[in-house]
Amino acid sequence: MSRRERGPEPGPGGAEAAAEDAAPAEPESLDQCLSLLPWDRFSAWLHCVCVVGFDLELGQAVEVIYPPHSKLTDKEKTNICYLSFPDSNSGCLGDTQFCFRFRRSPGRKVSLCCFLDQLDRDLPVYLKKDSAYYYGYVYFRQVRDKSLKRGYFQKSLVLISKLPYVHLFRTVLKQIAPEYFEKSEAFLEAVCSDVDRWPPPVPGKVLQLPIMGVIMKLRIPTYRDKPGTTPIVQNMHQADAQISMALPTVHEVDLFRCFCPVFFHIQMLWELVLLGEPLVVMAPSPAESSETVLALVSCISPLKYCSDFRPYFTIHDSEFKEYTTRTQAPPSVILGVTNPFFAKTLQHWPHIIRIGDIKLPGEVPKQVKVKKLKNLKTLDSKPGVYTSYKPYLNKDEEIVKQLQKGVQQKRPTEAQSVILRRYFLELTESFIIPLERYVASLMPLQKCISPWKSPPQLRQFSQDDFMKTLEKAGPQLTSGLKGDWIGLYRHFLKSPNFDGWFRSRQKEMTQKLEALHLEALCNENLVFWSQKHTEVETVDLVLKLKNKLLQADREHLPVKTDTLKKLQTHINDIILALPDDLQDILLKTGTT
Repeated sequence: MSRRERGPEPGPGGAEAAAEDAAPAEPESLDQCLSLLPWDRFSAWLHCVCVVGFDLELGQAVEVIYPPHSKLTDKEKTNICYLSFPDSNSGCLGDTQFCFRFRRSPGRKVSLCCFLDQLDRDLPVYLKKDSAYYYGYVYFRQVRDKSLKRGYFQKSLVLISKLPYVHLFRTVLKQIAPEYFEKSEAFLEAVCSDVDRWPPPVPGKVLQLPIMGVIMKLRIPTYRDKPGTTPIVQNMHQADAQISMALPTVHEVDLFRCFCPVFFHIQMLWELVLLGEPLVVMAPSPAESSETVLALVSCISPLKYCSDFRPYFTIHDSEFKEYTTRTQAPPSVILGVTNPFFAKTLQHWPHIIRIGDIKLPGEVPKQVKVKKLKNLKTLDSKPGVYTSYKPYLNKDEEIVKQLQKGVQQKRPTEAQSVILRRYFLELTESFIIPLERYVASLMPLQKCISPWKSPPQLRQFSQDDFMKTLEKAGPQLTSGLKGDWIGLYRHFLKSPNFDGWFRSRQKEMTQKLEALHLEALCNENLVFWSQKHTEVETVDLVLKLKNKLLQADREHLPVKTDTLKKLQTHINDIILALPDDLQDILLKTGTT
């Protein structure tokens, strides 16, 4: 993620210190913390592992939860049960992998590993955990078995995690699930013990994760990484036969493969996702639906998609009524569905993507027009995009030609995905740079920061003022695309994605102001000041400074470590200049 995505550029003549020198989380101290209790390391990566089977009398049921002390509410278990099996119409014989996302039940206690949340600070915004949701990563097996009454063996191994590391957990399941189905619970216990030996998920550090005789080597991105680049994790040169797998990514899906069925509409889909429009992906199986939804969410990176999205959604989902009601407009959400029932239930939704089996084209895809919603009758309707939406921007023919040429030349899908990802990144950055520039101008000048007054407030965001900046400093500086950019911005400013992005910016800029205020205080001769003021005023200053230190720690303010040490020294010097009785009180006084 770019520096822009991490925080705003300083305004003219304004704040330039702070964020760059903020001390990152120390992996060593985290490592020590994680060795305190069994399962703390496991909890840093996974909430639990579930086995979901089919019972003739009960239907889908959670057969095993590991570790046994893992807590799931009845509602969460029900959601996991239904989301871990493909709909019966999918006909998924053999092994299938997919993922889902569901709401955590409210009022849950935070796990012992809550201190790991500090690692979130170093992640790109689109990889930060959303504490309100869990991901479920599924390996489903359905094979004929005459010894069973139903005639089929049906079982899912499911990893439940707060982390959106799709590729990592897909790889883990590929390693463990086939063997688990042969060996059962003792094997699962050994798998979980391996995970409990993993190092913490520190962004930017090359990690080695052992899993049943194989060691995966990977790197979690940080906000400091240049957008669109993935630092290559090289295979180990040392003679260690166990290290046999280097993961190129922890979170990315095969973008080109996912967008192949809607090849000619990628730019329109980017607009729909950017604007937080309600979208349904109708697919033949959970594998196709989940990958396509994840590809859509990632296409506006490095912006974070701030609305809800469900890679696989069923009629049994606890939010089914909320998301399918006709009494109000469809919510800002992306749903991936496979049940034909949805073709009728969601036909009032404004934008529907219908995809067939995802296969890489052996020939150049044919131009497909956007279809009218009234033509979508069933899930068997022809693949395509069903919407009456009129894109704001003119179509970019170059990217289509480039990808078509790649198909003709049999360019590897990985290379096609790189081209497509770069295209989306440049489009998103061209769109967001003018907003970043304008919001940075709302930052007060550094000369306005006085150590003896509260930090100044950010100026208000004005839509009219922002629109005026576009004439000279709009997206035309970085993009050759023509069209109604102004209309796109007006629509975006009303969307959940703008709201989430702007709240994040406000928080970062406010914290930067607090950090600069702390630095201004440190640069004052506070002992000299205290000598010129009464004891009551000096005690009040000490308490305020202590609170400032606590705030810096609690809110992870982007302050240099040296600044915090200097402030602590100031506090100690002021206290030592006071009478003994006051010294005793202030040295013992903690603040809340």
